[in-house]
Amino acid sequence: MSKGTLAVISGFSGVGKGTVVSRLVKEYPYSLSVSATTRDPRPGEIPDQSYHFISKDRFEELIRDGGLIEWTNYVGNYYGTPRKFIEDEIRQGHDVILEIESDGAFQVRRLYPDAILIYMLPPTFAEVRSRLVGRGTESADKIRSRLAKARDIELDRARQYDFLIVNDDVDTCVKELDKIIRTKSGIRPSQTDLLDKLKKEADSMQL
Repeated sequence: MSKGTLAVISGFSGVGKGTVVSRLVKEYPYSLSVSATTRDPRPGEIPDQSYHFISKDRFEELIRDGGLIEWTNYVGNYYGTPRKFIEDEIRQGHDVILEIESDGAFQVRRLYPDAILIYMLPPTFAEVRSRLVGRGTESADKIRSRLAKARDIELDRARQYDFLIVNDDVDTCVKELDKIIRTKSGIRPSQTDLLDKLKKEADSMQL
């Protein structure tokens, strides 16, 4: 039996990763790795389906015991990926989707060199701000922090991914994401000026 593929999907906060990934695993035969986090659940999130919501002490215990394949502290909260599920699914030949931030994606690449790294982008930077504000779950300061990180750090990190995908329409994005994973082909960072356009737009905005 051949091993499964591990596809890592990252993107700005507010780009719609969760919605797209949820649709992807519902419509196509992928296994979804559920991350652990110390942040509080958002409205509509289901424990152990959206995330494993755990305490800071429990998370740090997993770090010490080697129970995570990657972890990061993002805007004041821990996020990480349990090791056992990933390795069991790949061993059984299942393709696994892992939705994590860029810090974790690069950790995963070191452990799994054959993993596919896909970065999800918005059509415009203003769209990200609109989505974050529309959530109504975070303070203005936290939204500014997320936007600043996207502008100052994430745009550069996206250039190190294998493929880029734009979430302008959920239906189209889901289909394109499946195609990238199946064919291991798509838009590469060196093939588009979208990152430069987003950077220019972000620089012109007052955060």
